[in-house]
Amino acid sequence: MRITALAGGVGGARFLRGLKAHLDVVAPESELTIIANTGDDISLFGLRVCPDIDTLLYTLGGGINEEQGWGRADESTRVQGELAAYGAVPQWFTLGDLDLGTHIVRSQWLAQGQTASEVTSRLAARWGLPDRGIHLVPMTDTPVETHVVLDSDEGQRAVHFQEWWVRLRAEVPASRFVVAGLDRATAAPGVLEALRSADVIVLPPSNPVVSIGIILGVPGVRDALRGSQAPVVGVSPLISGRPVRGHADACLSAIGVECTAAGVASLYADFLDGWLVDPADAGVRVRGVETAVHPEALLMTDVDAASRMAESLLALAERVRR
Repeated sequence: MRITALAGGVGGARFLRGLKAHLDVVAPESELTIIANTGDDISLFGLRVCPDIDTLLYTLGGGINEEQGWGRADESTRVQGELAAYGAVPQWFTLGDLDLGTHIVRSQWLAQGQTASEVTSRLAARWGLPDRGIHLVPMTDTPVETHVVLDSDEGQRAVHFQEWWVRLRAEVPASRFVVAGLDRATAAPGVLEALRSADVIVLPPSNPVVSIGIILGVPGVRDALRGSQAPVVGVSPLISGRPVRGHADACLSAIGVECTAAGVASLYADFLDGWLVDPADAGVRVRGVETAVHPEALLMTDVDAASRMAESLLALAERVRR
């Protein structure tokens, strides 16, 4: 079985870890291709940081800080502390010492002329992903960055998405999102092919606006999903109108979409076949989309819980297969 997934960071990574655990039992020869969001990438202290790709690497490679859901396990922050002593900014985005190894080598390889796809492939090999049938690819090799336009008494101003998300905790209402570079981006090698050749296409419970939504903005991706012969199925990132994690509600509000499981599904309605929801959202209806209710709460409390969610999603995919 060939499964292709579009994913952001923590929620997507945890779900895909559960999906892989399930596949290892029922279909060990399956191949999983993950198209990762790079819209929240940022340059810090002269280094290129790709938060979603790194979270996917560490989670699927067994090196994630489980409590946080991001960053490395057994991490230290001596370098960040020394940067602070020098007065280097920003200090609202903490880079761990082990994590810095990833950012340094990525930046070095990019400076040597390697593409983001080539760099990601080398990083994935370090974490053993290809040996487990997991192919991690960035959505594009073109550098893109998401910025958030905020309203203030002095007028509008734009900040990098990470500053809005991490420093401001999305508490300042967003007027709109602007993805710099997306207008000249092209899908990275293998992205469109992975969508066209998949047996199942999966949308994990990632942020629908600034994770999956950014991937859908890459030219050709949405068209490939619309033309897919494989079932396209997804997991709601909301329970009773509230995000399981993160600030999806603030993102949906900024684009004028209701913060409900149905509201999120409406963003994918032109290609979505099946939608898995929490029991609290059992009454959700989306025109043209078959809705299934997971028997448990959509909470990925551990790998087993995520694996059971993945099992329900694949069962839904079989029911809606075209």
